[in-house]
Amino acid sequence: MTRKIAFITGATSGIGWATALKLAENKYDIIATGRRKERLESLQQIIEIQTSANIICLNFDARQAEQVEKQINSLPEKWKNIDVLINNAGLAAGLDSIQDGEIDNWERMIDTNIKALLYVSRQISPLMIKRQKGHIINITSIAGKEVYPNGAVYCATKHAADALTKGMRIDMLEQGIKVTAIAPGMVDTEFSLVRLEDAEAAKKVYEGLSPLYANDIAEAVLFAVTRPAHVNINDMLIMPTAQANAYLKVKV
Repeated sequence: MTRKIAFITGATSGIGWATALKLAENKYDIIATGRRKERLESLQQIIEIQTSANIICLNFDARQAEQVEKQINSLPEKWKNIDVLINNAGLAAGLDSIQDGEIDNWERMIDTNIKALLYVSRQISPLMIKRQKGHIINITSIAGKEVYPNGAVYCATKHAADALTKGMRIDMLEQGIKVTAIAPGMVDTEFSLVRLEDAEAAKKVYEGLSPLYANDIAEAVLFAVTRPAHVNINDMLIMPTAQANAYLKVKV
């Protein structure tokens, strides 16, 4: 059985973790990347026990261009035949107005949500172009479509990711590279814990409603990458039923 190769950033939790498992179960070998080595090792163990997939783990910080280049260059030649790149690494830091914002939080979001996406794409897209095939999926957000109170900088970074997705699709059109944006609404992952740095406050974000779960987005990724060669899913916006837009939700 011929297996394709998927390269996934931010695979140590949430959407990245779920997507690695989902694709491993569906004829993909996995290159899982992230900053938490122990989490990568756990993911590798699960995939090797539960699936027939091969997996390589790369432990690096995608916000560091030199690390990205070094790690991708270190891949064995056969593992450089990457069919799918999933730019999933992303975060929100703080929930402040512009006038009260913390610059360190802004830098973290810009470095992770924009620069890391660029650094990884810059290294992998030429490998795809060389083979004249490939699929890049950028995990964006409803925050890349709308802006909500006290989220201006996070929303700006996700708007940038959305624009970069469109630009990639234009730049690589002639090489036959598919480019997709998958934009989730509220997903119950570590997102709110990272943003608020408070476990109780993070738990309350999802209290009384049914949000999306990581596996919901993993299934959307699987759908996108299994379309026929002549079909590309440009943009997929996925919301929980309880959420109408970026900031309006209902509790039951």
